[in-house]
Amino acid sequence: MIIDCHGHYTVLPKSHDEWREAQKAAFTAGTQCPPYPDITDADIRETIEANQLRLLKERGADLTIFSPRASAMAPHVGDEAVAIKWAQACNDLIARVVSLYSDTFAGVCMLPQSPEADMTASITELERCVSMGFIGCNLNPDPGGGHFKHPPLTDEFWYPFYEKMVELDVPAMIHVSGSCNPAMHATGAYYIAADTIAFMQLLEGDLFKDFPDLRFIIPHGGGAVPYHWGRYRGLADMLKKPDLGSHLMNNVFFDTCVYHQPGINLLADVIDNKNILFGSEMVGAVRGIDPTTGHYFDDIKRYVDALDITDAERHMIFEGNARRVFPRLDAQLKARGL
Repeated sequence: MIIDCHGHYTVLPKSHDEWREAQKAAFTAGTQCPPYPDITDADIRETIEANQLRLLKERGADLTIFSPRASAMAPHVGDEAVAIKWAQACNDLIARVVSLYSDTFAGVCMLPQSPEADMTASITELERCVSMGFIGCNLNPDPGGGHFKHPPLTDEFWYPFYEKMVELDVPAMIHVSGSCNPAMHATGAYYIAADTIAFMQLLEGDLFKDFPDLRFIIPHGGGAVPYHWGRYRGLADMLKKPDLGSHLMNNVFFDTCVYHQPGINLLADVIDNKNILFGSEMVGAVRGIDPTTGHYFDDIKRYVDALDITDAERHMIFEGNARRVFPRLDAQLKARGL
């Protein structure tokens, strides 16, 4: 089985996006938000079958771990009440996708991380989504949208949420949303910077001494981390931290959303096989055709297929590691005889 650990619902029913605009406008005007629209199963099928489902089949994957569109999570928009309603609407839509295509999608939730709020509402939403069968969450390390005013991920601010993650046995993908900082292009700068910053925050702290069972996926190939692995090994030594293998890499995993063969080769050369999960983020940040290959940039299975590794190692990247990092997914698959 080939499990894509990083998928977002990026092409949605138009009425869902229109309601979001109406929600934002109502908050600005101080008026009541209109009711959420009646989205039919046919509306959902039309968007999914023309996009993620079609590409999944064409490119040879079997299952996508699916979450709301990352760039639109935007918890900094409005207040906490706005963020809660928006998260619920987006997560409910993911739940419906999973119910319609239970063999192909597994749900991961977004969180209502309003910048002025603590993690109480996020804990409530995580519990609600896990009760619906979700297997993980997307955790935003910078809910303000590009200004990095929140405490580092090792700060006790986050501890109540981590306690709930451990209790529910779910991992988090560390994933920011859209950038409201004009100095940071969202997908080209902000995403990669946030991935790298998150890793360094974890390196500086000792979070996994307090939470040895906590699991994080850092997407987009780990940001700049694999390319600068010697820098981080050296910084760990200078900061009197243990070797990265024991300090972080029992709890931190990278996906393969790198979009070219040399990048995937470097990832596989530098990072232990046990820490790499197949992910494509399609349909996502990079959608065009690479003129040097004639293939889509985000057709990432091709790159993993081309790696000079054993079949057993390839199996771990495609399936085994995801089932280990997402035990609720593993249980669901076993219940289906897989």
